[in-house]
Amino acid sequence: MFTVGLTGGIGCGKSVVADEFEALGAVIVDADRISHELTGPGGAAIEAIAAQFGAGMLTRDGALDRRAMRERVFAESAARRDLEAILHPLIRHECAARLAAAHGPYALLVVPLLIETGHYRSLCDRIAVVDCPESVQIERVIARNGLSEAAVRAVIAAQASRAARLAAANDVIENGGSLATLKQQLPPLDALYRRLAGTQVGTGARSLL
Repeated sequence: MFTVGLTGGIGCGKSVVADEFEALGAVIVDADRISHELTGPGGAAIEAIAAQFGAGMLTRDGALDRRAMRERVFAESAARRDLEAILHPLIRHECAARLAAAHGPYALLVVPLLIETGHYRSLCDRIAVVDCPESVQIERVIARNGLSEAAVRAVIAAQASRAARLAAANDVIENGGSLATLKQQLPPLDALYRRLAGTQVGTGARSLL
């Protein structure tokens, strides 16, 4: 299936864009949603996380304590690498499996760290970046998550730079303004991806795993 990798910095609006593309008929495979499944109660990653970080990183119902883990990984780079070593292979495998089983005109693979990790690029035929000014990112994340400005800036600093994302993009979706302005950009991209997907038919399947 023709697959577009959708990415963007925190607060740029990836989820809103993915929802709009889904309404247009695209198949959505969301790495964040998969991560939440893997780290929920009884999730496939929980046993390894508890072994690596201790039961104190779990909630009472056996899920990952995301706030506690977020604070730890941003304070300790080694902890971030350890968590990524557990999660990324599981997420990548599940993304590939869902893409292989998908049916639709094309797929959108939503990966926040698509540029940073590079592990998912082999699954993508094209990259779309949701972009907005850093000041807008900060404002949105503070309103949404209740984090301090310093905490939001720390998250932004740990991600790929805006310039790096834009340099990797085949398509840029501007999301610094209104929802109406955002929505206007998506039908032409939907039409483009459908055309590109049509040209791929019969050219042979890509390796997904």
